[in-house]
Amino acid sequence: MELHQLRCFVAAAEQLHFGRAAHQLGMLPSALGRHVKLLEEDLGAPLFARTTRAVSLTEQGEALLRDARAILSRVEAVESAFRGRSRLQAARRLKIGAIDSAAAGLLPSLLRDFRSRHPDIAVQLVEDKTIRLLPKVLSGALDLAFVRPPARPDRRLEFRDLLRETAIVAVPRKHRLASRKMIALRDILSEPMIVPDRRSRPHSHDLTMNLFNEGGLSPRLVQVADEKQTIVNFVAAGLGLAIVPRWTMRMAISGVRFVPLKLAEGSTGRLPLAAAWLKASRDPARDAVLIVLEKQLRVYAKEA
Repeated sequence: MELHQLRCFVAAAEQLHFGRAAHQLGMLPSALGRHVKLLEEDLGAPLFARTTRAVSLTEQGEALLRDARAILSRVEAVESAFRGRSRLQAARRLKIGAIDSAAAGLLPSLLRDFRSRHPDIAVQLVEDKTIRLLPKVLSGALDLAFVRPPARPDRRLEFRDLLRETAIVAVPRKHRLASRKMIALRDILSEPMIVPDRRSRPHSHDLTMNLFNEGGLSPRLVQVADEKQTIVNFVAAGLGLAIVPRWTMRMAISGVRFVPLKLAEGSTGRLPLAAAWLKASRDPARDAVLIVLEKQLRVYAKEA
C-alpha cells in the first residue's frame, strides 16, 4: 500500500466519480483507476461497487476511508512540520557581503551587537567590491550587502543610506609628514599618490580626484591598485601616499601611519556607505540585522 494509492482512493471515495477525482489530482482517470485497482489487490478486498450509472463504497471501502484520512492527515502534519523546521534553519543563516572598509570598521561592532540579541543566527561574511556584491544580492547568493551606493541603482534592489566615512591620509611611517597631527591637500601636492582603479572602485578613486579638484589642484598620480590592502602595502613600501577611508586604519599593516586630512569647509571628502537587499523580499534574519543597525547607527557613525 502506497501513499499515492491512498490519495487516489480518498479522492475517488469523496467524489464518488473517477473523472472528477482524477481532475482534482491532476491525472488521467485511467491512471487513477489503475492505482485504486492496485490498492484493492494489495488489500485483497473490493473498495468500490461500480455500476454503469454510479460508484459507491463497499463496507471495506468505508472502513478504509476513515483510516486513510487519518493516515494522510498525519503525513501532512509531518511534512508541514519538516518544512517549517527547514524554513527556520534557513532563517537562522544569514549571508552578508561588505566592501573592505565596512568589513573592517562597521561589521565587527554591528555583528557583536547583533549576536548579543540573536545568538542562534549564524552569519557568513563575504568581502568584495560593490560591483561584485550587488549581483550576488540580486541572485540570492547574499541576503544583505554593505556597499558604496551606485550612481544608477538597480530598481530591483532596496538601498538605505547609512553614513559617510571620513577620509584620511596613509603615509609611510618614516615619511616627513608622518609626525603631523593633520595634513592639508597642499602638503601632499608634490607627493606621489596611489589611487584605486576607477573601474572597480569609482567612489574611492573619485574621492582623491575630487578633493584635489575642489581646491583647483592636480594630484601626482604614480600608481593604480585594485585592493585597499594592496594600496596600503604600497604606502608601507614607500611607493607613495594614499587617501583612504578612516576604517582602513583597522587593517593590521606595519610601516604606515594614518593622518587626519584637513578639508575645506563644505568639502565632499567623505565616502558614502549604504545597505542593499532585494526589494520586496521577506527575510526575518536580515530584518533583525537592519533593526540593530537602525538603533546603533549613531554610535557606528561616530567611528567612521
